[in-house]
Amino acid sequence: MSGRPINLCPEEILTGAAARDAVARGRALPLAGGPLAFAAVEVLERMADGSAESRYLAIAELKDWAARRGRAAEIERTLETIAAARAPWAGFALDRPIVMGILNVTPDSFSDGGAYVDPARALAHGRAMIEAGADIVDIGGESTRPGADATPLDEELRRVIPIVAALARDGVTISVDTRRMPVMKAALDAGARIINDVTALTGDADSLALAVASGAPLVLMHMAGKPRTMQEAPRYDDVAMDVLAYLEARIAACEAAGIAKSRIAVDPGIGFGKHPIEHNLPLLRRVALLHTTGCAVLLGLSRKQFIGRVSRNEPAGERIAGSVAGALWGLSQGVQILRVHDVAETRQALAVRRAILMSVA
Repeated sequence: MSGRPINLCPEEILTGAAARDAVARGRALPLAGGPLAFAAVEVLERMADGSAESRYLAIAELKDWAARRGRAAEIERTLETIAAARAPWAGFALDRPIVMGILNVTPDSFSDGGAYVDPARALAHGRAMIEAGADIVDIGGESTRPGADATPLDEELRRVIPIVAALARDGVTISVDTRRMPVMKAALDAGARIINDVTALTGDADSLALAVASGAPLVLMHMAGKPRTMQEAPRYDDVAMDVLAYLEARIAACEAAGIAKSRIAVDPGIGFGKHPIEHNLPLLRRVALLHTTGCAVLLGLSRKQFIGRVSRNEPAGERIAGSVAGALWGLSQGVQILRVHDVAETRQALAVRRAILMSVA
């Protein structure tokens, strides 16, 4: 590739009949295979100082602009990647929102303060989330909240594996939220199907090899630093482009090891090594940029600190409405997987959204 790095963030995202009509007329392209479509892009060109120069172009204008710059083939490949239909991930077709319910079996979770550290309560909550409409239950035994200390390996295993095994016997699709290979392996052996790693398989030297051998679907998340220190003055040249570059590098490492891109979902890591306002908000504004990876996109912003910061500083348990609003924003940008604490409330919002969209043929 010649010239400065260029990324494309889908804009003018359309739904329903408007999306179908715009695609049929050649005015828009499908977003990750549809049902949304995008009629324009924000062109983000990396400058020498690391920042991004931005311009907005309609699809037809973009192709003319790229031809004048000698970048036509490169831009066409990027558009094809953004528009291409995504293969099913973890057995789920991605033409509808997938809801991943969060089950923290830790005494120090930021969101629930250890409400489900008791195994009986954890199992009941996991089953309740499935009843409320969760497609996946994501089980984690180590808090990765800002400032958290590492949990001893034996303790993480003790918390997680019995819950995984019990819910797997119920037929629940389980992801294990861990950065340690022994926990990944034990959870997969106990019936988990998905590896969700906040370090994108960099936290344990053996995790990539396990991912290759297991064939398990993956979630690769962006995190700057480690949980204990990640909120100490995080810095980015351009947060959205920096997160994208990191995830692209991790995808490339996985592909080089033999992991198909269709097994991978990417997560921008809202709140992980990011200032609540200065970084999280512009990253969410450009979350559609992640479609250029060609992977499924997962968004986990449920109950995060920034929701209180832009509202009235509500504690975590009172951020449900903001969490649902953020989830709906993600869906409007083509996000396929929502990681949430409040499954029933999220499902209700999705049902209303779908009913409105389906009301016009």
